[in-house]
Amino acid sequence: MSDTAKQATGAARQQPDAAGPRKPGLVLALLAACALMIVLDSTVVYVALPKIQQSLEMSATGLVWVVNAYALAFGGLMLLGGRAGDIVGQRRVLLVGLVIFGVASLLCGLAPSPEVLIAARALQGVGAALVAPTSLSLIPINFTDDAARNKAIGVYTGIAAAGGTLGLIIGGVLSDAASWRWVFFINVPVVALVLLLAPGALKESQPQRGSLDVVGAVTSTGAMVALVYALVRTSTKGWDDAIVLACLATAAVLFTVLVLAERRARQPLLPLRLFTDRVRASGFVTLLFFPAAFAGMFFFLTQYFQGVWNYSALRTGLAFIPAAVLVLVAAVLSGQLVPKLGPSVVAGIGAVLTTLGMIWLTQISADGGYVTSLLGPLVIAGFGAGLIYASVTASIMSNVAPEVTGAASSVLQAVQQIGPALGLAVLVTAAGTPTDPVEGMRRAFWVAALIAALPAVLALFGRRSRTN
Repeated sequence: MSDTAKQATGAARQQPDAAGPRKPGLVLALLAACALMIVLDSTVVYVALPKIQQSLEMSATGLVWVVNAYALAFGGLMLLGGRAGDIVGQRRVLLVGLVIFGVASLLCGLAPSPEVLIAARALQGVGAALVAPTSLSLIPINFTDDAARNKAIGVYTGIAAAGGTLGLIIGGVLSDAASWRWVFFINVPVVALVLLLAPGALKESQPQRGSLDVVGAVTSTGAMVALVYALVRTSTKGWDDAIVLACLATAAVLFTVLVLAERRARQPLLPLRLFTDRVRASGFVTLLFFPAAFAGMFFFLTQYFQGVWNYSALRTGLAFIPAAVLVLVAAVLSGQLVPKLGPSVVAGIGAVLTTLGMIWLTQISADGGYVTSLLGPLVIAGFGAGLIYASVTASIMSNVAPEVTGAASSVLQAVQQIGPALGLAVLVTAAGTPTDPVEGMRRAFWVAALIAALPAVLALFGRRSRTN
């Protein structure tokens, strides 16, 4: 039996109801809410950090760990969370992850000391590592029609991509109007509502018989934690730091052991056949490098708005709204374009637009104006990003066997987690420390433009592979 026939048979066995969910709007709203919460908690805390430091009398090092504890747990356990969904059931793992995430959010808001807050943030990351891959995996399970699935993925990825900007705005409003604790408390009622509605609205996947790959779980978690920590540390300590080099070497060794072990495992945590399809493999590479450029744009423009133009944190978040809106619009539009043009063409168009936006940003100056200097590139880059995220995600998730949907989702989101950290490390190095900070930003945007152009090349490669 061919691979295509196997996938079709597996999909039919897993989803007896080909008509899709009875309430597709509710299903999509629940899954999108999960994605939004996870992305929000990656950025909403940034704006609240000064008030957290003042309230808990936290050191600068401790403040960094408020961010890093979440990132390390989230990135380190991502592969494990997705594969657990394949074996146990995607909906079941999603609900467990939501409980952990909700309890951790409550503990973060109630934290009486820095140590409790950092520990609760790590627990939040554990919950996020279960929620993120399973919420995406449940889209092809609940939306079996191609058109409905592409539309759902477009909305999901658009909301997730725009969520980072929304987090800056919500964090600024809540920390100023109420308290920094509310940037965490706000998750609790959302989690409660999703837990109430999800069991009756979401279809469950067909659990795969077998046990969890322990060797794969240990090596993948260790490798991801070492890699994410190395990239996070690089932005402040540089590439020649001894700890950074040791972590990178550790990650390389553990990834090598992981590949060797997965080749022999009966039920591998990371099925290597996910990477044998050239189109899917190019999609993973795209979602590794493109977020590196796009997240770098947000990082340097944040420094530009606050350091050069003296914007407040809230005003900075508001300045990014055009990009966030265009990301969402383009992602939804992508769901209509992909069936007509194909994902490779849509992704290629998005890459070209984003590259043009980055090149435009290389012309920024200290005395420029928002409308004349920045609105244009934000709109172009945002629209291009929405096309890329949605089309590549649809390509990966629509071309995978049902029994490894969770694994594919976890790899997809793991590379998206690593990408921004990698981009920040590379672009900060490219910017250097010039006397004029704007000059360093221009250099960083030139490098970001080169990185953003890579998906255009991969899109042509993927289109040729599809044709062949």
